This record gives sequence, structure tokens and C-alpha cells, in this order.
Amino acid sequence: MTESTSTHGIAPDTTPGGEDTVLIAYDGSAQSRAAIEYAARFLSTKKAYILTVWEPIHRQAARASGMSGMMQHDWNTEANSATHDDPAYAEAVSICTDGVDFARQNGFETEPFLVESATAIWSAIVDAAEELQVDLIVTGTRALSGWKSILQASVSDSIIKHAGRPVLIVPPLGEGD
Repeated sequence: MTESTSTHGIAPDTTPGGEDTVLIAYDGSAQSRAAIEYAARFLSTKKAYILTVWEPIHRQAARASGMSGMMQHDWNTEANSATHDDPAYAEAVSICTDGVDFARQNGFETEPFLVESATAIWSAIVDAAEELQVDLIVTGTRALSGWKSILQASVSDSIIKHAGRPVLIVPPLGEGD
């Protein structure tokens, strides 16, 4: 992986005759829960990695203040990137655990896979899929339309363009679905 670093997970068995494996991107949203439900309903394979991508709190703060990419002389990135003290890491672990539990309730044999991202979320998802050698990526989407879709790059669109493997996108579902 180039710009993201995996912190949990074990690479799957890639020997001939191995089981098909899916990577399900999970951020705790209703869309990501729907992605798990649809994958469980329609896929024959039940082996899945639940992926949660997280960004360290110091990077979030720098990006929010418009300082991303600028040198910070008094910013100790080594101390600030300690995962065990980072509230963003703790939240990501909680979200990933929730996703694993939800996937197991839906019949999947799952393992957590937590990835720290230094770039775009889609890139971390594609890198994780490559590292784990999964057969399919499953993700939800916010389904932006109109001007929002023109102005904002879609994570799911970028995954489709760069994944090099099949991708199942589950759009937001209506009340009756």
C-alpha cells in the first residue's frame, strides 16, 4: 500500500480452490449497513472483511483549518499519531466492531480490517482490496445528484474507476426497502 497503512487484519488464503472473499466498506452509516444486508442477501460467499477507514485526529484538525500539507514547526506528528491515544482511532475501532457484529448477524464469517488513511478514502479502500486480494468490494453510497455530484467526487465512483475488480454499490434505500 502506498499512502495508507493497515493496522488490523490477516491476508486471506490465496491458494487455488480458496474461498471467494468480499471486502465490505463500513463507516457505521445506514448506507453501509444496507450494503452488508444486500451482500448477505445476494452473494453466495459468506467470507468477508469489514473495512473501516480512519484518519488521525491531527490530520483532521490540519485539514479543517486549511493547513493540510503545510509544515508545522511546533506540531509533533509522532506524538499526535499514537493510535492508542487518538480518539479517532478509538471511534474507528468501535465502528469496525459494530460492522463485524452486524455482518455476523447477517450470516458472514468476518474479520475486521482497520486502515489509517493519509489520502482519499477511496484510495484506502482500493489499497486494502489489493492487499487482501478480495474478489469483490461492497460499499454503500450517498447517491449525490445534480450540482453536488458535479462538485464533489464520489467515493464509489472513484472505487469503480480504480479498483480493478468487481464492485457492488448499494444506493440509499427508501423507507419501504
